[in-house]
Amino acid sequence: MTVFDWFFYYMFSRFKTRYKQKANTIALLYTSVLQIALVFLLGCFFAAFFSQLHVDAMSKDKAWILFVVVSLAIHFKNWISYNGKTRKVMNAKFNKKKAPKYNFGLLLALPIICVAMGLLLLQAT
Repeated sequence: MTVFDWFFYYMFSRFKTRYKQKANTIALLYTSVLQIALVFLLGCFFAAFFSQLHVDAMSKDKAWILFVVVSLAIHFKNWISYNGKTRKVMNAKFNKKKAPKYNFGLLLALPIICVAMGLLLLQAT
């Protein structure tokens, strides 16, 4: 189980009581946004790093297109892995273990923090 599985299950169980039908969609969207924000942060870091080294490996347009394609792939992968039978198996595994308690506000702020740090790194390029 990855950290993202734990985050997905935490968000799913948090929203299941309030939004029974949409809990899976909300948890899926949160997990996808978090992973995409982390990819954005890594991409901005490497763009700033390579610009400081004066390496021209890829144009900015191609980098943005690559980011969009990777973002779509991440969301599709999460959609496939967190729907249906896989989610039910994951629920059974997590019900046996004691789920860790996370700070809900910090988890919601994590993608925003990643995007803000990425934008700061983009200013360095």
